[in-house]
Amino acid sequence: QVQLQESGPGLVKPSQTLSVTCTVSGGSITTSPTTWSWIRQPPGKELEWMGHIVYDGSTRHSPSLKSRTSISRDTSKNHFTLQLSSVTPEDTAVYYCARAQGYGNSWSTYDYWGQGTQVTVSS
Repeated sequence: QVQLQESGPGLVKPSQTLSVTCTVSGGSITTSPTTWSWIRQPPGKELEWMGHIVYDGSTRHSPSLKSRTSISRDTSKNHFTLQLSSVTPEDTAVYYCARAQGYGNSWSTYDYWGQGTQVTVSS
């Protein structure tokens, strides 16, 4: 059974960089073909795909967030990390990590999700 667990700061000040990590157990982030994504849900809004890192280490980012996001991984720890720079209160959301089979081209390919971590941007 694959399990994903997010860990994050809880509260971040505007203009700072948000960093959240997803630790995976029961499966490897290098297993082919899998994609490991970051998804967020602001209050009262729909899920928003932010970006992903593929089993081979390649990354892809949402065009609307590309200039502010960075996704990296540590294969020795079997975890991957999202960094979102220059945050504003509009970045307040529950941040989820999730695994997709293949390249995550549709929501139906996502088979495992973390429970989510609330991140609030406020001074």
